[in-house]
Amino acid sequence: MPEKNELKEFLSEKADYYEARWFIDDDPVQIPHLFSKKEDIEIAGFLTATVAWGKRTMILSACHQLMERMDMSPHEFVCGASASEMAALDGFVYRTFQNVDLVYFLKALKGIYRDFDGLQSVFFKGYSEDGIIEALRHFREVFLSFGAPQRTGKHVANVNKQAAAKRLNMFLRWMVRQSSPVDFGLWTNIDPADLLIPLDLHVARVARSLEILTRKQNDLKAVSELTQHLIEMRPKDPVSFDYALFGLGVYEKF
Repeated sequence: MPEKNELKEFLSEKADYYEARWFIDDDPVQIPHLFSKKEDIEIAGFLTATVAWGKRTMILSACHQLMERMDMSPHEFVCGASASEMAALDGFVYRTFQNVDLVYFLKALKGIYRDFDGLQSVFFKGYSEDGIIEALRHFREVFLSFGAPQRTGKHVANVNKQAAAKRLNMFLRWMVRQSSPVDFGLWTNIDPADLLIPLDLHVARVARSLEILTRKQNDLKAVSELTQHLIEMRPKDPVSFDYALFGLGVYEKF
């Protein structure tokens, strides 16, 4: 492992470089950046994070198409779309995320904004009880409580089964981190110090190369191990290093 201060300096420099306005142009986070209304940003961000695996160009194409089908008003569409308007979603598919999954996701989002005061409130309830992992667990429980098809559950990470929850942790990074040109900082009742690293293949590979991740599986234990190393370097904002690790992996093939 590189000397700690040297590694911190290296990763801090990379994080500062990649956490910039230009990063948005090629990243799925550009989808919620299309909106200014809080609920639109939340819903667009959540749906985008849900399908954020595979080539980024394909993710962006699918999400732009989805927002257009929702008349570029995701909150209004979720809460009030008629049957004929819902029909505009027919045929939407992204890899294993099928139309039946999308229809349920919109149904669950409608229920969450109607009955639970929105996504922020659901995540915060779990967080306030027992931290971020409980936030992820509680969110899944609520989200799948509106009569979810069995197949749809695979699209919502299950931390009870040690899932790394990369997409949900990325969504939380978008919503929680403040003073960022990329993230939104909308949810001020969750402390950025408590966030978990979104562990994708690039981040995991770079972290292992730098010897700040030893676990071989990309699971919740690996997330916890890596996040703890990042906390030691930046206690108040450990997932800021997501930019460094991801950028090194994707742009620099580290």
